[in-house]
Amino acid sequence: MKVVNYKNLEKERVVEFHAGVSHRIILKSDNMGFGLTRTTILPEAGRVFQHYKNHQESCYCVNGLAILECAETGKQHFIKPGDTYILANNEPHYFTALEETVLICSWNPPLIGKEVHRKDGSYSTDGSND
Repeated sequence: MKVVNYKNLEKERVVEFHAGVSHRIILKSDNMGFGLTRTTILPEAGRVFQHYKNHQESCYCVNGLAILECAETGKQHFIKPGDTYILANNEPHYFTALEETVLICSWNPPLIGKEVHRKDGSYSTDGSND
């Protein structure tokens, strides 16, 4: 049994990136078969492109207000506390935080560590940032 508080994570599990910060709560090395992050997106990041070609992701909003937009259709969804969005088909999308937005995100396959978004909006599957 293990109890984790995101405020007490080791530095290796806290990733600052162009849109905010990602606390990597469950990684591949935890052997759970999925990953879990607490991600904060800041409004000053603007419209952020993401396209997880190598991962499936779903996010539960616990705080804030944002717009999720499908990059292929332009369809937009307001995301607010209590909403979950699911990117099971690896949809390319834009995320715009209208205020500081906190998401609890599940990943399959789990993240390895300090991945950040590559130019194409994806994460690698080997933990590199190339």
